[in-house]
Amino acid sequence: MQPVCIVIVGPTAVGKTALAIRVAQQFGTSIISADSRQCFREMTIGVAKPSPEELAAVPHYFINSHSIHEDVNAAVFEQYALQAVKKITSTHPVVVMTGGTGLYVKAFCEGLDDIPAVLPTVREEIAQQYELDGISWLQQQVAAEDPLYYSTGEIHNPQRLIRALEVKRSTGQSIRHFQQGKKAARDFRIVKIGLELPRPELYRNINQRVENMVQAGQVEEARSLLPWRSLNALQTVGYNELFDYFEGAGTLATAVEAIKTNTRHYAKRQLTWFRKDPAIQWFSPENAVDVLQYAQASTQEGN
Repeated sequence: MQPVCIVIVGPTAVGKTALAIRVAQQFGTSIISADSRQCFREMTIGVAKPSPEELAAVPHYFINSHSIHEDVNAAVFEQYALQAVKKITSTHPVVVMTGGTGLYVKAFCEGLDDIPAVLPTVREEIAQQYELDGISWLQQQVAAEDPLYYSTGEIHNPQRLIRALEVKRSTGQSIRHFQQGKKAARDFRIVKIGLELPRPELYRNINQRVENMVQAGQVEEARSLLPWRSLNALQTVGYNELFDYFEGAGTLATAVEAIKTNTRHYAKRQLTWFRKDPAIQWFSPENAVDVLQYAQASTQEGN
């Protein structure tokens, strides 16, 4: 039987964790997280990490696996996840992956383009300037230096803008030159399941999750991480807004409202990303039985 990886995606606060645990328990297997922030040991409340009870219910990979001081990106995740799949499927024919970081899921399923390494001095210079002048500076620089990316890429995502600018300055070519879109071969089948809710319900979930995070100690967690706010791992909704508050911008109430707003925007971007993938079969998280049946049937196909 060819191994199968069931990939469960969707926007934040839609219910991926709970359903992924049910699917993993159905197959007696493990879960690989595809979340770019839950891997960091120092970040817990603000990244909606699975609870200790959920982590105990099913073995998890890429949770608490790295430090915020490590350089973790899609390429690192791809290699980590492929090794995890190899380990898990040596004893179980099915593995579950879940998360909302679209680029990580894409890297795992299809591989990444071979983009040359950037010069460390260039990366440091851009990071320092971004820290001083913000995203508007990034947008201006990318528009001037890599108009091809600026006209086709995500110009409101600082990490993507930084990446485009550092590649351009290091190689002299647009990052689009290296993005060939070739899909890597995998020695396991991939079944993709998407979870969605009506927008008002999803937004209510997001707002309630933010309130729960604050009650659980998110403000204190963010304050403890303030000395390292410039690290890439902490360029994250739920932390940036509180860092600004700590440094005198607005009130705690306005910071919390900003977290809710920015999280809703992030969820919308996640849905836009995943909607582009025709291989995803969509379900409501409330129809768990349908998801479980679909997952069971899908693992039998082609075997």
